[in-house]
Amino acid sequence: MALSGIELRYLVDKISKQVEDYYVSNIYGITKDSILFKLHHTEKSDLFMMISTSGVWLTEVKIDQVEPNKLLKRLRSDLLRLKLKKIEQIGAERIAYFRFEGFGKEFVLVGEFFGDGNILLCNNEMKILALQHSIDVRHRKLSVGLEYAQPPQSGLDIFNLAEKDFEDIKTTELVAAKWFGRTLGLPKKYVEGIFEIANVDPKKIGNLLTEEEIEKIFETTKKTVSDIVSENHDPIIVRNEKTEVLPIQLGKIEGEITKVNSFIEGLDTVFTQNIVDKGKSIQTSGSDKKIKELETQISEQEKAIQTVKERSKNITNVANSLYDMISKGILSIEDSSAQEIMTANNAKLISEKGIPLIVIQDEKIKVDTKASLQSIASALFNEAKKQSGAISSIEEIKSKTLKKLEKLQNKTESEKDTILVSEIRKKNWYERYRWFYTSDGFLVIGGRDAASNSAVVRKHLDKNDKIFHGDIFGSPFFIIKDAQNVPDTSMNEVSHATVCFSRAWREGMYGVSAYWVNPDQVKKSAPSGEFLPKGSFTIEGQRNFIKSGNLKLAVGIIPQEDGYALTCGPPETIKKNSICYAIIEPQGIEMVDAAKKIRLEFSKIHEEITKKISIDEFVRVMPAGKSQVKDVNRGEADIQNFIDTEEDD
Repeated sequence: MALSGIELRYLVDKISKQVEDYYVSNIYGITKDSILFKLHHTEKSDLFMMISTSGVWLTEVKIDQVEPNKLLKRLRSDLLRLKLKKIEQIGAERIAYFRFEGFGKEFVLVGEFFGDGNILLCNNEMKILALQHSIDVRHRKLSVGLEYAQPPQSGLDIFNLAEKDFEDIKTTELVAAKWFGRTLGLPKKYVEGIFEIANVDPKKIGNLLTEEEIEKIFETTKKTVSDIVSENHDPIIVRNEKTEVLPIQLGKIEGEITKVNSFIEGLDTVFTQNIVDKGKSIQTSGSDKKIKELETQISEQEKAIQTVKERSKNITNVANSLYDMISKGILSIEDSSAQEIMTANNAKLISEKGIPLIVIQDEKIKVDTKASLQSIASALFNEAKKQSGAISSIEEIKSKTLKKLEKLQNKTESEKDTILVSEIRKKNWYERYRWFYTSDGFLVIGGRDAASNSAVVRKHLDKNDKIFHGDIFGSPFFIIKDAQNVPDTSMNEVSHATVCFSRAWREGMYGVSAYWVNPDQVKKSAPSGEFLPKGSFTIEGQRNFIKSGNLKLAVGIIPQEDGYALTCGPPETIKKNSICYAIIEPQGIEMVDAAKKIRLEFSKIHEEITKKISIDEFVRVMPAGKSQVKDVNRGEADIQNFIDTEEDD
């Protein structure tokens, strides 16, 4: 399936609105021509945008890498942490520009969604820095170092059609539908649908159309374009010889029809399946070749067995014919009568370099012509037995080959299942911050950096909350939600988390306190004449201090209504609420290495759940600085689930 220009216009407009103020937090190479962008916003849920040679869409799933992507390293080097500032379509062409800006840099990623497709990275002057594949044709040349050149524009601008644009159809000798498709650059599905809705014969010659028919085609085209671009959709997936996604239903449609919630959801379903199918093909291509080789070997071995069986039988028949000769009074194999009988049994006596041989089905057997017929027959019987012995050897080889084939076929089936497609869980609003639930069930959120620190306070601090800050420079703000009657255990846990996620962890500073205040004590603007850095606030009135005795946190996988989430917080509450947890303390190994170690240990406890949580998420929940992993174990939520299951049984 290929996108049309009008479908691309809708996608560009729709996705542009959704990704506003998002930046690139990671890039994944899926196939050689498909790239997945993870987009992050300080206050909104992460988005995943797939750009491939087929098109662009927002996806709800993440596919493991299928094959290397040669652009990946360069894209990560240039685009990570940059904002996606703008997406635009070039005219009505199936080309989109993705503009990324930040840190004084600007890049344009070009997606060409026609023909074999292409993805190119350019600087702000449209000089090509990297591309999927070079092009050198008559009308343009694309390679690293050259300025990006668009293909020659073809046809009319379908987004700005006027009735005068249809004047040429009145004089053309072409079939009306062909002229229409060429001139407007529309795919066959839209051409046929528009003519059917307009009730005009698509096979009619253009210059034979009436004014009324031309007007109907024009009006139907305008409405079709408007409906698609303005999201007046009734999206469906159509499966027949090929699978397509349609934003609107045009005329009579043949095939299996599945309604979907949105055009983008349909694209995600179909295009993702195409990528997975391609991945399975790539994964099994080497095995398939070996399977064919083994199947050929088995076929040849079966033929060899049959050939040897027939040869042994024929040799035995000739040996028996020699005894018949004796009963007929023939005493020598050189006798003419003996020669006739052997010929009747597809055998003959020849001499090569003075050596007498009996030839039976291309098998040459040395004989002594002066010997008795009984002796010659005995020699032939021995040769037949020798041939039968060869059959056993070939069958043994065939049996080993069959076992290899079966093993490889099973491996090939398992390889198909190694293309991991995991649904991207829709995260709760609080998961964009640091968060955990206290032992008493109160939700706690905290800042990760200056931007999220600011967002936590400005957007989520309510009158019934309590807000915490460490008594140290370089501390996040933490808020315990709906804290009118919060127990001391929860207050202590929040205080402990506030200190652990501060500079105290990185520098190993024990004995640091945190304090809490009420929301009305937090002033979100600086006093007159003073300046507050981003993420900072003024605290007025009494501060209530709680000392933190140690620096210790736990990383844990917490059950949620729609799956599992990873978080980090005070050990006791994480132990209580998790299915598995890891206790960490300051110092030790680098943050990324500690995250990898924890993920590996969690995999040993809950492999299927853990593999759906990326290493990036493990790194994201860790406190800044080095950590040492002290203990890994099952959480109480996992133990309770096991007890409940046992009771159900």
